[in-house]
Amino acid sequence: MSEVKEATAEKTGLQMAAEEEMKKKGTLSVLLGAAFLMATSAIGPGFLTQTAVFTEKLKAAFAFAILSSILIDIVVQLNIWRILAVSKMRAQDVANKVLPGLGYFLAFAVALGGLVFNIGNIAGAAMGLNVLTGMSMPLGAIISAAIAIFLFLRKELGRAMDKFAQALGFVMIAMVLFMVFKTQPPVGLALKEAVLPSTIDWMIVLTLVGGTVGGYISFAGAHRIIDAGITGEENLPSISKGAVNAIGITGIMRFLLFLAILGVVLMGHKLDPSNPPASAFQLGAGELGYKIFGIILWSAGITSVIGASYTSISFLRTLFKSVNDKLRAWMIGFIVFSTAIFATVGKPVALLIFAGSINGLILPLALISVLLAAHRKDIIGSYKHPLWMSIIGYIMAAFTMWMGVMSLGRIFSLFS
Repeated sequence: MSEVKEATAEKTGLQMAAEEEMKKKGTLSVLLGAAFLMATSAIGPGFLTQTAVFTEKLKAAFAFAILSSILIDIVVQLNIWRILAVSKMRAQDVANKVLPGLGYFLAFAVALGGLVFNIGNIAGAAMGLNVLTGMSMPLGAIISAAIAIFLFLRKELGRAMDKFAQALGFVMIAMVLFMVFKTQPPVGLALKEAVLPSTIDWMIVLTLVGGTVGGYISFAGAHRIIDAGITGEENLPSISKGAVNAIGITGIMRFLLFLAILGVVLMGHKLDPSNPPASAFQLGAGELGYKIFGIILWSAGITSVIGASYTSISFLRTLFKSVNDKLRAWMIGFIVFSTAIFATVGKPVALLIFAGSINGLILPLALISVLLAAHRKDIIGSYKHPLWMSIIGYIMAAFTMWMGVMSLGRIFSLFS
């Protein structure tokens, strides 16, 4: 009898260990998926153009801007991921706790910015298919939207998004890595310039930060882990690792893309201002390079469509019951509406500038809300947020707020 009890106890212990191992693997899988969701949301069509333009302008010294922006991005994401995870609330709910009504403003600003920039993401995906197959832009937009909608119809939406973002993230990195070998840039010079730059342009650094963790992108990964229930102080080591991985993936892609384009620029080639990244790939590897750019552009566009749709609607779901009750329908509607605008009227320049200016205010306001919450026991309980993270977070919020206010001048120029 005692032998049976011992065997049962041993079996129960093994089952518990196996369940714990499965839970741990599941957590790591979600965190990796959240990291790729945030990273691929950041790596959109604008990311590609930005990197090409700044590489041509600063040459090897752009490496310093990339490294600086990565370090700042890591601190921003650590603040957001850790504080939201401990509070177990999304950014809009934290903001409403800090200042009633602020969460509604953030939610609408993120949704507006996400919607308009999603038109650009759809355009990027359509252009990618146009480069690859020659199909028309409206048809490319509709096919890309249909693929994104199919993903949102999957039963396990979170898992489907994670796997899709990971797969295309690896594809983009592999394609750019091939281009690095093809263009043979001076890697040693780039590494030297990363720590001992010949030129420093802090406005470019801040622009990179805004492009990587601005608007909805800041919260793509954090909201994903909250949806998956990976919250609380006990998960902070894994959550911090996930935040660093998210910026690490973005940084690797940015640095490899910079190296590939640097090789082309240092050959003495001039990039086509109408499409700098496409011309860089074509100059670097001919027609093959142009097709590779098509794959990267489509991947960047479609993953950003998914990230923008998921995160923008996640800002509305806790504020409006109807959104939460029909979450998938709202996300799909977000994609359909973005695609319809692009397919019928293209990208209205005035609306893009307006959204860009509003978007510039989202990161500082949301970051300040999150940082203020870090010292509210009614929000984060007994958690003690590291002081150094808070200080650097406030400095970053001040810089981005200044940039956001400066960008508001563009709104007034639209009506002058």
